[in-house]
Amino acid sequence: MNNTSIANMKRTDMCGVLRTADVGREVIVNGWVDRVRDNGGVLFLLVRDRSGIIQCTFDKSVDAELFNIAFTCRTEFVVAVKGKLVARDAAAINKKMPTGEVEVVASELRILSRAETTPFEISDDKEVGDAIRLKYRYLDLRRPSMQRNMMLRHRVTQVARNYFDEQGFLEIETPMLTKSTPEGARDYLVPSRVHPGKFYALPQSPQQYKQLLMLAGMDRYIQITRCFRDEDLRADRQPEFTQIDLEMSFVEQDDVIAVNEGFLQRVFKEVLNVDIPLPLPRMTWQDAMNRFGSDKPDLRFGFEIKDISDIAAKCSFKVFHDTVENGGSVRLINVNGYADKFPRKEIDKLGEFVKTYRAKGLAWLKLAADGSMTSSFAKFLSEEEIEAIKQRADAKPNDLLFVVADADWETAVTALGALRCELAKRLGLAKKDDYKLVWIVEFPQFEYSEEEDRLVAKHHPFTAPMDEDIALLETDPRKVRAKAYDIVLNGCELGGGSIRIHDPELQTKMFRALGFTEEKAKEQFGHLITAFQYGAPPHGGLAYGLDRLCMLLAGLDSIRDMIAFPKVQNASDLMMQCPDVVDAKQLDDLSIAVTRVEKTEE
Repeated sequence: MNNTSIANMKRTDMCGVLRTADVGREVIVNGWVDRVRDNGGVLFLLVRDRSGIIQCTFDKSVDAELFNIAFTCRTEFVVAVKGKLVARDAAAINKKMPTGEVEVVASELRILSRAETTPFEISDDKEVGDAIRLKYRYLDLRRPSMQRNMMLRHRVTQVARNYFDEQGFLEIETPMLTKSTPEGARDYLVPSRVHPGKFYALPQSPQQYKQLLMLAGMDRYIQITRCFRDEDLRADRQPEFTQIDLEMSFVEQDDVIAVNEGFLQRVFKEVLNVDIPLPLPRMTWQDAMNRFGSDKPDLRFGFEIKDISDIAAKCSFKVFHDTVENGGSVRLINVNGYADKFPRKEIDKLGEFVKTYRAKGLAWLKLAADGSMTSSFAKFLSEEEIEAIKQRADAKPNDLLFVVADADWETAVTALGALRCELAKRLGLAKKDDYKLVWIVEFPQFEYSEEEDRLVAKHHPFTAPMDEDIALLETDPRKVRAKAYDIVLNGCELGGGSIRIHDPELQTKMFRALGFTEEKAKEQFGHLITAFQYGAPPHGGLAYGLDRLCMLLAGLDSIRDMIAFPKVQNASDLMMQCPDVVDAKQLDDLSIAVTRVEKTEE
């Protein structure tokens, strides 16, 4: 029986799809032995594939030889089992297994591959450290949760391809070896053997190529593409990641948003069976920052930021008064109904928390359930001033007010924005299955870079400014708003895009505002500048972070679990043991000399 040819044991069914409707059929299942249970004269092999687990039964009294072969099986052996599918006795039904009402009474067994003891148990019930999971990623991917993640990712990509095909988009590939350009994260560079001393860059995105495709008359483009950025890693960032990248011709912002709302509605329905009502809400960048302290606001809970600068300007508390007098801002949030959850010790810890966001401190006012009040600043204010603050905050018994005063408006709102999210996390208010989508529009065109001591593009140099702000490019660029938009889900940016500049004269003004000389602009973007001279359609687009979208749909906290073979914090691959040194001949071929090799820790 163990010598039965593989041809005679070709799979008829996936393990996890068998149900009572299949009872009476002869089936053949292939997979890994998940567990072995020995009940004396009856042996159970639970066989697993990506669809699930089925129980296979071997009775010694019926076929001792077959039983003895099964008895040699251990977890993670790869087997083929043939037998009749039967209904389990009522007392033996396992309601925790989708296949728990049936089992395969085995008549043949073939061990296709034996397995050594794995370095960790292939189970979702066991905690395993990230380092060992990634070192043996091929084993980690056998776990049911990881296989579900990969299937969800596959489903999302298929929905994207099908939906955008229906909308008239062409899927077109763009190069992986391209030109290094500024205005972004660090590039990954690839040396050229044919052109010694010269380098390609791996694309941070296909931005310029997709614009060139619009100039080429392709009208609508989509690509599910790999992108590369050499930047510090975190839970939602990897050095190589995947975008659903798209571009459209002869459109304005509303057209791009409408097409993408249809895509998001389709994804949520087909992947999660969740209905997303359209149109989605929109919020300006300025409004989002003022109300939530973030350009990716989490709308699953309240604690909105309130401006009390006008009250602070007239109050007797020097810290508040002087902040406003010197052009600063005083803001607060009200943790409605949760004052009893935060003793003084926890409040002091939150004061340290906001300092990590450059706030100088955290003032507070606590109203007990009986209406009594304690505060870090109330003694410096009159009753009328306290009452004015309470009214602005709509404060009630068991409310807790947190106040930040700072000379920089953005620091004040950003610190409170981070605090409101931290409070919601501690209170368990941010439910993962509560999906709140919002468009953020009218971003600033520029932001100041302390590292470069100049204005840089907040999105990229090809983003069009709002029509009414074009004149400000040369007079007051900090006030220019962009035709840029981000789609945000539960405090995470799913994707972002913009209407692009298609007028060469306006593009020249943009380069000038960014500090590019005419020579520098031609050196970096000459191919695009030249292309624009041959007739460019109005165009715009958007790119989603596919890994991040899938992460949120799966209710996870890290994009690592949505990527088959991710990198660790220091951008290394523990399984493949890379990056690694290469031999001298390879370096000679590339005209490269390595002056230093640093040993990195895993």
